[in-house]
Amino acid sequence: MSERLRAVPRMLGGAVTGRYPALSRGRLGLIVLGLAYLVSPIDLLPEVFLPLIGFADDGVIALWLGGAFLAETERFLAWERQQPAVVDAPSR
Repeated sequence: MSERLRAVPRMLGGAVTGRYPALSRGRLGLIVLGLAYLVSPIDLLPEVFLPLIGFADDGVIALWLGGAFLAETERFLAWERQQPAVVDAPSR
């Protein structure tokens, strides 16, 4: 899991710069919107009025984000392993 967490900044940087094309800006935008929805105090279905349904919509978003995190980091790590390695020559 720690390898996946350490890969997130590299993956995001690669996606934003276009170096890693497998994570589109649209998918990245959906992930950001999902995170914003979870941390936002404004919900489509507030927990105060509809407790069971209010928590369920948050749960669905959280599950989707967890699946997206696992899928995207796995794909990125596999892509990264396939990239040619650059080896620095020893300095003299």
